Amino acid sequence: MKVKVSRKAHFNAAHRLYRKDWEPEKNDAVFGKCNNPNFHGHNYELIVSVTGEINKETGFVIDMKVLKDLIKNEIEDALDHKNLNVEVPEFQDLNPTAENIAIVIWRKLRPHIDNTKEIEVILYETPRNFVTFSG
Repeated sequence: MKVKVSRKAHFNAAHRLYRKDWEPEKNDAVFGKCNNPNFHGHNYELIVSVTGEINKETGFVIDMKVLKDLIKNEIEDALDHKNLNVEVPEFQDLNPTAENIAIVIWRKLRPHIDNTKEIEVILYETPRNFVTFSG
């Protein structure tokens, strides 16, 4: 029997959506005000879920303290109060859209969670705009 457990977190970060290989007019047409050359920020809300079998000894799918610490060390410390385009290596050549941020988060967590367990990342860029990535 599989159970999904989830942990909420948040971080604040700035970014700019644009492609270096496009003309400014095309970037403006595609990304609009998100292409602001001076960047803009979001208060991101994050939900990380782990699905798997319950450990018979502990009763856990994953120890929530372990998940909390993992999210803090791997995600919040890496992304919180950062300019994603400038300060986060993963976005040097990757447009920091919500979709790409969710995938980066998933990839940062995957090596630390047993491969028998599924990981789902839900990232809210605004209260009404969010993406989900499950690998």
